[in-house]
Amino acid sequence: MKQFSFTPSLIAGATLALTAGFTTTTYAADEVKKVERIEVTGSRIKRSDMEGPSPVQSISRADIDNMGYDNLQQLLERMPVAGSGTFSTRGNNQDSTANGSAAVSLRGLGADATLVLINGRRVAISAFAEGITNSFVDINSIPVSAIERIDILKDGASAIYGSDAVAGVVNVILKKDIDGIEVNLGYGGTDGPNYEETSASIVWGTSNEKSSASVIIDYFKNTSLSSSEMGSLGTADQRALGGEDFRSSRGFPGYFYVDGVKTIDPACPADSATASGSCLFDYGPYGYIAPASERIGAISQFEYNFDNGITAFLEMAVQHNSSVAMGAPTPLDEDAGLTVPANHPNNPFGKDIDIGRYRTVDAGARQWDIESDTMRFVAGLRGEFNDWSWETAVQKGRSKSMQTGDRSQGWVRTDFLQQEIDAGNYNPFGGTYNDPAVIDRITTSLVRQGESHMTSFDANISGEAFSFGDDVVMMAAGIEYREEDVTDIPDDQFRRGLIFGTEAVSAAASRDQYAAYVEFSIPLADTLELQLAGRHDDYSDFGTTTNPKVALRWAPSDEITVRGSWAQGFRAPSLAQVGLGPSEKSQFFIDTQRCQQTGLDCQALDYNIQFSGNADLQPEESESWNVGFIWAPSAEFGLSIDVWSITQDNKIDQEEFGPIYAAECGNQNSTVCVRLPPTNGESLGSIQKIYSTFENVSSQEVSGIDFSANYNHSLDDLGLLKFNLEWAYQNKFEKDGRDYSGEYGYPEHRWIFSTNWEVGDFNTNVNLSYVGEFEDTPDIDFDGNLDFDSNTSRMIDSQVLVDLQTSYRITESAKLSLGINNLFDEEPPFAIGDGDSDLYGYASGVHNPRGRYIYTKVSFSF
Repeated sequence: MKQFSFTPSLIAGATLALTAGFTTTTYAADEVKKVERIEVTGSRIKRSDMEGPSPVQSISRADIDNMGYDNLQQLLERMPVAGSGTFSTRGNNQDSTANGSAAVSLRGLGADATLVLINGRRVAISAFAEGITNSFVDINSIPVSAIERIDILKDGASAIYGSDAVAGVVNVILKKDIDGIEVNLGYGGTDGPNYEETSASIVWGTSNEKSSASVIIDYFKNTSLSSSEMGSLGTADQRALGGEDFRSSRGFPGYFYVDGVKTIDPACPADSATASGSCLFDYGPYGYIAPASERIGAISQFEYNFDNGITAFLEMAVQHNSSVAMGAPTPLDEDAGLTVPANHPNNPFGKDIDIGRYRTVDAGARQWDIESDTMRFVAGLRGEFNDWSWETAVQKGRSKSMQTGDRSQGWVRTDFLQQEIDAGNYNPFGGTYNDPAVIDRITTSLVRQGESHMTSFDANISGEAFSFGDDVVMMAAGIEYREEDVTDIPDDQFRRGLIFGTEAVSAAASRDQYAAYVEFSIPLADTLELQLAGRHDDYSDFGTTTNPKVALRWAPSDEITVRGSWAQGFRAPSLAQVGLGPSEKSQFFIDTQRCQQTGLDCQALDYNIQFSGNADLQPEESESWNVGFIWAPSAEFGLSIDVWSITQDNKIDQEEFGPIYAAECGNQNSTVCVRLPPTNGESLGSIQKIYSTFENVSSQEVSGIDFSANYNHSLDDLGLLKFNLEWAYQNKFEKDGRDYSGEYGYPEHRWIFSTNWEVGDFNTNVNLSYVGEFEDTPDIDFDGNLDFDSNTSRMIDSQVLVDLQTSYRITESAKLSLGINNLFDEEPPFAIGDGDSDLYGYASGVHNPRGRYIYTKVSFSF
C-alpha cells in the first residue's frame, strides 16, 4: 500500500497563495535539472505532458494560417464541436440585438454556455446581449493575427473555471515569444456578388534574459453584401421554391379602419393583398447578408524578470470595431395610434379614419451605425517557491457599444408623422412617395448605448502537495474575486413608444462574486492518474454554488490512453436576464384562434412579443461525463474517440410560446395576449402584443461522440503529407421531452477533413467541411406550437464545402499565399425556415450564403 506524508512545501505554498505580500528566499543552486511543466487548458495544474484527462482540441497557428480566415468567427464556425447558437454579423439587421458582434456555441448549448478565455482568463462580456438576453464574449474583439493557438476544451469545466463553462471552454492563447517584425497583408473577394475583405497586421517583439515585449496591431475591413444581390436568398416570399410567404403585414400601401371596419388601401397590388385585408410587403431585399465592418486593434504584452526570480507581466488590449445594420423601412401598426382627419386633401373616404398597418417606405430603409470599443488590462506577478509555482494578477475589462441612426437613415417618429398627416402634408394613401422636405420633418436621430465592466483579482499556486508512495500528488489552488456590471440603454424615444419596428432592449444589472478552488492530480499507479477538483462560488445576487469534478487517465502502454471524467457545473443568470427592462421582438405565426373563430388572419403574419427580466432566476445546473480512448501506435499516426453527455437543469429560457398562446390568446380580455377591439361583430380582434418573460423552465440533455484522427506520411523527396479528421456526432439534444437532434438547426453530423502537403518552399492545404442534413420547419403549420416531434417536414440537404490554399516561401523573409474558400461555389441548401430568424430560404445559423471567395496573402518578416 502506498503511504503519504505532508511536506513542508505544502504548508508554505498554501500560505504563499493566500497572503497579500509575496517574498522569495534565495536557495542554493539545485543541481538537479527540473522538468518543464506547463498549464494545459482544462486544468490549473502544470504538467510535463500535453495530454490530460479531459479532451482538448488544439488549433495551432499553422492550422489558422492554412484555413485562410482573417476572422475568428469564420474559423470557429467550421469546427465540428460548434453548433446551434454560434452567430456572427451575418444577417445583422435592425431587429438584431447584438449587431456587429459574433460568438461561438459549443455543442449547440448556446454562446452563454461556452466560456471564452484569453490566456486562461475571463474577458468582459459584450455590452449588447444576443437574442435579447444571452450574454457572450464578442470574439470579433480578438484579432486573428495575435493568436498563437486556440484550445477547445470539450468538457464541462465549472469546477476549474466557474460559471458558463457548461459546454466547454474556448481558450485563446496569444502570441508571446516574438523576436523581430512581421508584416502581413491580405485581400480577397467573392467572384459573384460584390464582397471584399482587406486585412493587415504588424507583429513586433523583442526579448532578452531579463525581459520581453511584444506589440501586435491588426486591421480588418469588409464591404457589405446586400440581400438585394442574392436573388432568391434576398426575398421573404419563398413560394417559388416551395417555401412560405413571410412578407410583412405592415405594407406600403397599408390598410385602415373606416367606421371601425378594416379596409385595405385600394392601391394594394393583387398579389400582395390577403383575404383578411392586409397588404403584404417584401422586406427581404433591404437587409445585409454581410454588413460592412471595420476593425482595428492593438495588443501588447510585457514581461520583466527580477533578480529574485519573480516575473512581472502586463497585458494590454484595445479594439475598435465599426459596423452597420440595415432593415426595411419603418413598420407601423395599430399601437402607433395614427389617424387621418376627414379634411385631409388625400383622404378618399371623406371621414376620420384610423391607420392600421402601414410602412413608411418613402422615408427609406432604417440603418444603424454601430461602434464598439473593448479594453483589457492585466497586470500580475508570478514566480516559484520551492517546488511551487505561484501567480497573482488584477484585471480590468470594458466593452462599450453605441448604435446611432440619423434623420437620413429612415427612423420615423410617430408623433412627427401624425403632425404632418394632420397638416395635410403627408399622404399615407396609395403607396405615395412624399416630398423629401416632409420626410425630413417626420424622421429623427437615435442612439442606443451599452457598456459592461469587469474588475477581477486572482491568485493561485501549483506544485507538489505531498508524497504518495514513490510519487507525489500535484495540487493547484486559488482564489478569485470579480465585479461585473452591464447597462443597455435604448433611446428615450423608444421608451416613450415613438419609434416602431425595432427590437428594443433595455437592461441594467450588477453583481460581485467570490470563488475558491482546489485541484489534485493523484498518481494511483504508474499508469493511472486521478484528477479531483472542486470550486465554490458565492454570488451577491443569487447565492452560492459548489461544483466538483472527477477525472481518470489510464495509460497502460505508450500507445494507448483511456480517459474519463464526471463533473457538475452551473451557469449564473446573465446580467441581461436579471436586469432586462421591457424589450420587444417580432415573430411570424398563424393566429389560429382568430382564424377558427372569424376566418381571418389565417396565414403567418408578424406579431410583437414583449419580454421583461426576472430577478428571481436561479442558476442553471449541469452534470456532464466523458469517456475517451486514444490510440497512438507511432509518432505518425493517432486517433481518439470520446463519448460524452451533458445534462442541464433549471435551463433559463423564454417562456415557451405555444402554451402561452393556447392559454391566453383565445380570450379577448387577456392581459397577456392583448388584442385590439373586435370589429364587425367578430369574437376576437387582431393580436396587438403578447407579454412574456424568462424563467427556469426547462431541462435539456445532449450527448454524442467525437472522433479525431491524424496521419503523417513522408514522400521522401516529394515532401510530407499530413491528414487530419475532426468528426462530431450528436445523437441526442433532448429539451422538454423533445429530441432536437436532426431537427431544424441541429444536424447530427459535422466533420472537417484537412490534407496538407509540404514540399520544399511550397505548402498546399485542402479542407473539406461537412454539415449533415436536418429536418426543416420546427413549427410545420406555423401556428406557434413546435410540432416537429409529431409531424415530419422535408429534409434540408447536407453540404460539403471545399477550401484550397497554397503558399510559397519566396525567401526566408517573404511568403505568398493564394486561396479559395468554397471552391465549388456551393449555395446553401434550401430551407423553408423557422418563421423567426430564418425567412429567406436558408438556415442562416448553419449555412453561409457568401459563395466562392478568392484571396491572397503576403507576409514579410525581419
